[in-house]
Amino acid sequence: MGQLTTHVLDTAHGRPGTGMAVTLYRRAGDRYESIKSVTTNADGRVDAPLLEGDALSAGRYRLVFAAGAYFRRLGVALPDPPFVDQVAIDFGVADPAAHYHVPLLVSPWSYSTYRGS
Repeated sequence: MGQLTTHVLDTAHGRPGTGMAVTLYRRAGDRYESIKSVTTNADGRVDAPLLEGDALSAGRYRLVFAAGAYFRRLGVALPDPPFVDQVAIDFGVADPAAHYHVPLLVSPWSYSTYRGS
């Protein structure tokens, strides 16, 4: 059974990205439609897969992480506008029976991702 999961690592502070808002979108035609909004837990993860089983289909997706709001909440002095604010990661699901793990490693000045396991 396929599934889509994510987690956030705060590389500026060396800890999980606790309490970050994440929105999942699915591409429909020429636009993305919001399908789920979650907040990361104390481990920087979400409590359940974002999608699993029949809910995960082949196609294009977008995860948007509210990094600027997260760092503001921690009291980090950010410029206005912040250099890293809404982090959007566009990715494709070719095999809906597989596990797609899309982590975010983020600081106020940079971010990266990869397909995890």
